[in-house]
Amino acid sequence: MGQSFEDLEVWKAACRLAVAITREMSGCKVYALRDQMIRSALSVPSNIAEGSERNTSKGFQRFLFIALGSAAELRTQIYIAKQSNILSEDIAREWIDELKSISRMLQSLVNSLNRKP
Repeated sequence: MGQSFEDLEVWKAACRLAVAITREMSGCKVYALRDQMIRSALSVPSNIAEGSERNTSKGFQRFLFIALGSAAELRTQIYIAKQSNILSEDIAREWIDELKSISRMLQSLVNSLNRKP
């Protein structure tokens, strides 16, 4: 879609968060939650990348919406991990804030694609 996904700030932010979550959750013994959180975290930048290679605005948007869904899913899992005392309040708040920012960036990107002819 004109630029490489590696140049997108939203992709960079989502990758940084996925790395942080993978590192933090690697020692978690609640395997189902750990694995699902890591999968959700990986899904966000992966869908941005996959969509950007579709070469159509409509195809890119479809994957951006999937990334938005994965971000919401991950926020839910972070809330559950915090309530279960698996994550500290500070880490949970940091990740939730970052995900909200990523979601805003994704929505802005969708909106910009909608404005293009």
